[in-house]
Amino acid sequence: MATLLDPNARGRVILVGAGPGDPGLLTIRAVQALRQADVVVHDGLIDLRVLDMAPPHAHRISVAKRRARHTLPQESINALIIAHVKAGAIVVRLKGGDPFIFGRGGEEVEAVRAAGLPVEVVPGVSAALGCAAEAMLPLTHRDWSSAVSFVAGQCKGLKDQDWSGLAGKGRTLVIYMGVATCPDIADKLIADGVAPDMPVAVIEKGTLDGHRAMRTLLADLGAMVEREKVQSPAIIVVGEVVMLADAEDKMAAWAKAAETLA
Repeated sequence: MATLLDPNARGRVILVGAGPGDPGLLTIRAVQALRQADVVVHDGLIDLRVLDMAPPHAHRISVAKRRARHTLPQESINALIIAHVKAGAIVVRLKGGDPFIFGRGGEEVEAVRAAGLPVEVVPGVSAALGCAAEAMLPLTHRDWSSAVSFVAGQCKGLKDQDWSGLAGKGRTLVIYMGVATCPDIADKLIADGVAPDMPVAVIEKGTLDGHRAMRTLLADLGAMVEREKVQSPAIIVVGEVVMLADAEDKMAAWAKAAETLA
């Protein structure tokens, strides 16, 4: 049985994870897919060097999304992909990180399969894994954490989300898309029983130029994000493993946070 990456197989979708940003973190299979693309439907944070891996003739279509401003609703993106596939194109749907971690990849696979069209998924290095590795921050560690959870910080009804048990001693919580709501996130976690002095890291623009890794304590999270003028893309890591991070603060943030709690 021929693989979907067979260049002779026309009219198909390859859903590709582009990783956290650095083109060097693309998988070999992702590069192979890009080189076959007739159409590349991509997110807004994809590095231009990654897009350049597609053939010059490939049609590049941005469906960039920003907080509170979507260029296309998800249903329209699905329809766009399906229309190009039905026209016989090899469509590479290029997503930052991994398509199946807060990337709506599952929804797009369902839509393509419901249309009776072939689809393959090429996983990518997730933002959490790539950014944490760059900051020398192990999300699990035999001495500090035996479990890790991923949540989205922009979910509707944030206060109603049940995060109990996801953060605390021996556990690591990674929060995607949480910069804008970080004060509410800190309040929620503390209300759920997480200690106010739990270490927290904010990793901004991980694997990209200008990346920063900053540490503080949970009670100081919102204030630190404001002080440092943190911008998306960024992830928030909550847990004792943060003490192992190679952050740029050189412990200065800990002192500021301790003053806040004093």
